[in-house]
Amino acid sequence: MTAQTAREGVTIDPWLLSILVCPVTRTPLDYDEGGQELISTAAGLAFPIRRGVPVLLVEAARAL
Repeated sequence: MTAQTAREGVTIDPWLLSILVCPVTRTPLDYDEGGQELISTAAGLAFPIRRGVPVLLVEAARAL
């Protein structure tokens, strides 16, 4: 499975997105469907979504 194939059709449930917060700032996260990331503008971090599962570890995040 390629990275592009893994990204196709993966969405985050709106209810789940409504309760997820940044582990650093405890602020709401924004969903970037194209990049398959959850964005914390307050912390300046993008958390990956792997196989439909948000990875909210600071070590796994990339700086914006």
